[in-house]
This record gives sequence, structure tokens and C-alpha cells, in this order.
Amino acid sequence: MALISLLVCLTPLPAAWREAHWLAMADVALGAAAFVLVFFRRRHPMAVATVITVFGVISSTASGPGVLAAVSLATRRVWWQLALIGALNVGISFVYAGLVPTPDNGPWWVTLLVVVVITVAILGWGAYIGSRRELLWTLKNRAERAEAEQELRTAQARTTERARIAREMHDVLAHRISQVSMHASALAFRTDLDAEQMRASATIIQDTAHQALADLRGVLGVLRDPESGEPLEPPQPTYRDLAALVEAVRGAGLKVTYDDRLGDSGEELPDVIGRTVYRIVQEGMTNAVRHAPGTALRIVVSGSRDQGVSVELRNPLGLRPTTTPGAGLGLVGLSERAELRGGTLAGTREDGAWVLRGWIPWAA
Repeated sequence: MALISLLVCLTPLPAAWREAHWLAMADVALGAAAFVLVFFRRRHPMAVATVITVFGVISSTASGPGVLAAVSLATRRVWWQLALIGALNVGISFVYAGLVPTPDNGPWWVTLLVVVVITVAILGWGAYIGSRRELLWTLKNRAERAEAEQELRTAQARTTERARIAREMHDVLAHRISQVSMHASALAFRTDLDAEQMRASATIIQDTAHQALADLRGVLGVLRDPESGEPLEPPQPTYRDLAALVEAVRGAGLKVTYDDRLGDSGEELPDVIGRTVYRIVQEGMTNAVRHAPGTALRIVVSGSRDQGVSVELRNPLGLRPTTTPGAGLGLVGLSERAELRGGTLAGTREDGAWVLRGWIPWAA
């Protein structure tokens, strides 16, 4: 910018000083303002380019910032803006020649031709820069997208291969367990085996079981995350996680009374039943928070091996009917789960309260 301004003002600025000192000082002042204003060209390209071009009416030192502002505007390739700035620049050049004394450069059409050629060259250069920037951005975007797609395909191939290996290991593991079952059944029915034969059969069962455990560890290794080493599917919660769930909901502000009578029996509840009990309590607490916020919820879990497991959740009805989309669908799914386990699940209104009762037989 400084070089362009210096080359342009070498002749007209001394002539302006000889003609009128204020004209030369105005030229330099507007040029300095243009050098400051041009730094805002990216935020307001059209406004900055227009103002600096208008400065060219009496300022030759503003030509450097004017060129930069015009090129920057042209990179956007908005054609009406380019046409406006180009026409304004040509008109300002003739106005400047009429206000500021300049040496005779020949016929007016020669001056017009020179100004038009320079203006078109400046705007064309800016449009080329803008087009090149867009091309580079497009190529970069395509390269990044291709790299991401390649990583996705690689991850999918790895996942597919790991699943294939897991299926193969599953078949091998099933074969090992079948062998263990076969040898164990033989020991149960053969009564004519001596001690040495019994030890040999027990050794075969032991070796086969160890091989099955090794295969199982391989399956678990395949099904773990390759980066963190954690299982891809987290362990499902069971009855033992109920207390932590209740404490978490209490921390969220729900008033919960948890009466665990099942834990006093000293019997270990099978995980397959414990998961169903956990999901029933979880859904009941979710419904209480959603449909009756601020009310107190009472949870009672009881039962034994002979009587099965009973779950009861009771909370006062909410003050207004719910409009939550999908209300009741969670209980439908849980009812299906309870029935598949041979149990029941039902929700009723009793004395101004909502009661959810479930029963699951103890057998796994």
C-alpha cells in the first residue's frame, strides 16, 4: 500500500502543494485515514471500499489502501459490488483530475482507457484470489471428508472382523462346554469305573474347562474397546444396585422411602430376576418424578425363594394430568418383561395414590 501510494502521489502531491497548501494537507490526512480504515475491510468490505474510493476525489495517497480494499472486496465475487466499485473508481479518477492540477496525459479517452484497464486488472486479481481460496477450501474439505470416511471404513472393517472372531470363538466355546457336559454325564452314569479311570475322566473335564475359560477370556478380549480396554457393553444393573439408584434419585430431590425386606432373608437373588426388579423400580421412580413431582415415594421389596419377589411403589397422584408424550409405554414394556419371567406387573389408583405392584417368581 505504501509503495503504490508513493508512486501515485509523486507528481500530483507537489503540484497540489504549489496550488493550495490545504489541498495537499487534506490529501495526506485522508490518505492516513484510509491506511487506518483499510484494516476493517474484512468486517465491512463494501463500506470500507466505497469510503476509501471516495477519498480519492482529492487524495492521491489513499490509492494504496484503495487498491487493497478493492482487491479484498473482489475476493467475495459479488458482481454488483464489483461493478459499482469499478464505476465509482473510474468516475472518481476524472473528478480528481479536474480538482487537482496534474500534467497533461493526452486525450481523455487515453486516460479513460488506462483507468479502466487498471481497475479491471485490480478487480480481476481479487476475483482470482477469491476463486483460488474457494478451490483450496473445497479441496481441503474433500480431503478431510475422504480421510474421515477412510477412518470410518477402517473402524467398520475392524468391528466386522472382531465380530467374526467372536462368533468363531463362541462356536469353539460351545464345543468345549459340550465336551465338559458329555464327560460329566458319563461320570454320573458309569458305575463300573475304578479310581484311576475316574481321575482320568476328571482330568479331561478339568482340561476342557480350562480351555473353555481361555476361550471365554478371548471372547471378552474381542468384545472390549481397543483404546480404553473397557467392555463394549457395560454390565447390566441388578438387585444389588438398587440402593445406589435410590440414593442417586434422592440426591436429585425426590423424597424416597426404601424398605428392603428381601435383603434380610440372607438369600442371593439371581441376577436375571434382579435386573427385572431393578428396571421396575427405575421405571416407577421415573414416572413419579415425571407425573407427580414433589410427592413422596415409598418402595417396598420383599419375598423369598418360595414366595417369589414382590415390588410395590406408592406415591400420591399428581395435581394435574400429564401430557408427556409416550406416557405409559415404559410400563407396557416392563409388563411384557415381567410376564416373560412368569410374573405380573400392574399399576392402579388407590385412595388418591398411584400404586405399582410387581411379582416375579424366584426361579432363574
